[in-house]
Amino acid sequence: MERFSADVNTLSNKMTAGEPPEVVERMSFVKQRLIELYKKNMVKINHSAMELVCAKHLIHYGYTVDVEKQLTDILVCDLYATKGDGEAIVEIETGFIPPEHALDPLSYYSARIASKISRFSKFANLFVLATPPVSILPIHRTFGRPPRDRKYVELEQVKLLCDKYYRNPPVSLNHILNGRLHMIYIINIDDGKVIEIDVESYLQAFGNMMSM
Repeated sequence: MERFSADVNTLSNKMTAGEPPEVVERMSFVKQRLIELYKKNMVKINHSAMELVCAKHLIHYGYTVDVEKQLTDILVCDLYATKGDGEAIVEIETGFIPPEHALDPLSYYSARIASKISRFSKFANLFVLATPPVSILPIHRTFGRPPRDRKYVELEQVKLLCDKYYRNPPVSLNHILNGRLHMIYIINIDDGKVIEIDVESYLQAFGNMMSM
């Protein structure tokens, strides 16, 4: 507990140095939430550090941020931010693959990404996937286009992929059609900063690698 508290305090203080009191107060709320969640064994330091960095980025743009927000009985998002009438959800992906998927890591990870876009994005005006620079997000190309331009054959591909790993409840075709990914965050914990990349640029940069 002491080590976790010390780490989140060090990172938070580093990012709020010289910031106005409102920013410090909002970051303090996020920090205390993470400490309380750690006491309940609900978070770990590596993930919490990334949540803090993303929270600071959102707070910089005027958002009020909560972490580990319950959306439904089964859905909990990493960061839930509000500003006026707008909501933003950020889901952090580290590239972790559980041992039971050691022989199909890319398929499993692709399904997890598609499932999150399809199920989480309807709860916010802005849906973001965040990842450290050591991980590449296998985003299906259909999510790089608006729903009106998506091809049915691609929607079926994503549906079959999700059904392989998510059956209770399944990811519906309608959720896949309307799932929106608006931005990618690259999390630099060392510097306490986030780099924003639009989805089209991300797919152009890594699309060929992911298609392998």
